[in-house]
Amino acid sequence: MTKEVLVSVRGLQNTPEGQNDTVETISPGVYYFKNGKHYFIYEEVMEGLQENIKNMVKVSENRMELIKKGGVSVHMLFERNKKNVTYYYTPFGNLMVGIDAYYVDIHETDDEITVEVEYALDINNEHVSNCHIRLQAQAQGSGQFHLEHSV
Repeated sequence: MTKEVLVSVRGLQNTPEGQNDTVETISPGVYYFKNGKHYFIYEEVMEGLQENIKNMVKVSENRMELIKKGGVSVHMLFERNKKNVTYYYTPFGNLMVGIDAYYVDIHETDDEITVEVEYALDINNEHVSNCHIRLQAQAQGSGQFHLEHSV
């Protein structure tokens, strides 16, 4: 995998009321592998915020970390069969977020890495949705970048 990558992050939330919400971002980024861990660094634009959000994703077996800094800040930890709690800092207030991950998988080829995470999401100790994240990083210039339409 090359250092310069395109990072696609697609999130799906399914609420107990049956509502589905999908969000997807695609950004140029940087990839590196160090001490048995995959790192992805990229920026994202969030609607309503003036500054870009700096993201770092660190992935190893059965575990993904997401660190956001900027207009919003959070350090989320997705570990298979563990519940982790953190604070999500936003300009509109802070939220206590619980992440109960039950599936974390990584698939890699020479030009692409795909990470899938499924988890239950709590906000302020109340279950709000079951979620699925799919992070796909592909070498820039490979000509193979494509978007998946299903999560």
